[in-house]
Amino acid sequence: MKQIKSQGFLQRSFSLGNGNLAKACLRDLLLFPVMLQHPDQDNTMQAICFKEPGGPEKLYLGLVPKPEPKDGEVLVKVYATALNRADVLQRKGLYPAPPGASEILGLEAAGVVTGFGPGLRRNYKLGDKVMALLSGGGYAQYVAVPEELLMPVPSHLTLNEAAAIPEAWLTAYQLLHLIAQIKEGESVLIHAGASGVGTAAIQLARLFCAVPLVTAGSPDKLKIAEKLGAAAGFNYKEEDFSDKILQFTQGRGVDVILDCIGGSYWEKNLRSLAVDGRWVLYGVMGGKAVDGDLLGKLLLKRGHILSSLLRSRSLQYKAELVGSFIEQALPHFQSAELSTSLKPIIDTIFNMEDITEAHRHMEANKNTGKIIIKISET
Repeated sequence: MKQIKSQGFLQRSFSLGNGNLAKACLRDLLLFPVMLQHPDQDNTMQAICFKEPGGPEKLYLGLVPKPEPKDGEVLVKVYATALNRADVLQRKGLYPAPPGASEILGLEAAGVVTGFGPGLRRNYKLGDKVMALLSGGGYAQYVAVPEELLMPVPSHLTLNEAAAIPEAWLTAYQLLHLIAQIKEGESVLIHAGASGVGTAAIQLARLFCAVPLVTAGSPDKLKIAEKLGAAAGFNYKEEDFSDKILQFTQGRGVDVILDCIGGSYWEKNLRSLAVDGRWVLYGVMGGKAVDGDLLGKLLLKRGHILSSLLRSRSLQYKAELVGSFIEQALPHFQSAELSTSLKPIIDTIFNMEDITEAHRHMEANKNTGKIIIKISET
C-alpha cells in the first residue's frame, strides 16, 4: 500500500443560486501551493468538484454548501473515501448521478457520526465510526446518509480500510449472493480479479464455499488474487482465458461469470460458460456492442445473461442489501486469524488535493485493490 504526498493546487468555488456547484473559481489561487483552510463549519465544506466533463485535470478542490441531514438521515464527517469506475465515467459525462443524488463524486465513505436529521431510529450515536454506501457525495468533508445505508466499522479496521468496503464489497456481495445465487461447490470466473470488486468477490466466493477463478493483466495481480483464495488465475494479455478455463474445469466450463468487461469478451465468456451457467454483466469496460451469433450460442448452452447496477437501485433495495451484508459478511471482518476472514485490499492512499493523480492511477489500471482518498485527518 502506497501513501501519496500532496503536490496539489487549490481552486475555491462558491455556491450560486439554488445550491448547484459554483460556476466561479478564484483561478489566481492556482499560482500558490495548496494550503488547506478551515471552512465555516456551519455552512461550507471542502469538496472535490468539476464544472464540465473531461479528463482528471477538470477536478479541483473547492468550497460548497455543507449538507443538512434530512428526515431519516445521519450527518457523517468523512475521513476517507475510495475511487470507483463510476466516478471516472461521471467525470467524463457518461454516467450522471441519479435523480436527487449529490452531484459530488464518491459512492462510499468512512467517517464519524456528527449529526442527525429527524425521524431516526437512532441505531448510531455521535462519535460512532461508520462506513456508508452512497449515491454520490463521498468526495467531500461531510455527507448526509440515510441511516439504513450505514454500517459500523469493524473494531480492528482503520477508517482508510473501512472506506474500501461499501461500494466494492456490496457490489460483489450483490452479484454473487442475490443475482447469481452462487451455491456451494460452484465455480465462478471473476474478471478484473485484482480490482476492488474482484478482490472482494474472490474472498466472498470462498466464504460461500465456491471456487473462484480470475483473469488479470499482470503476474503480480494474479499472485495477489491467488493469495486471496483464487483457485487459478489467467493473464488475459498473454493467453486465451477460455482455453485455460476449459482445461481447469475438464471441459465443463464455469457455473458463474462476473463480467465487468462486456463486448470484447463475449465469445470467450460463452466458451467458458457451463451448460445452464449464469453470466452476470455489471460493466462494459470492453465495449457495449456485440458482433456475432451471441444469442444462438447462448441458446445452445441454455445460458442465462443477468445484469445489475447498484447505484440506481431504490433505497429499500439498498437497505435490504446492507442489512444482509451486515448479517452474513461483516462479522467475518472482525478477526484476521480465521480461515474465513475477509479483508479490504488497499492499493494506494492519496491526499484529497491529489485527486487528479488518483484518477490517472485508476485509468491506467495500475491499482490492485482500492484507491483511497484521505479527506480529513483522524
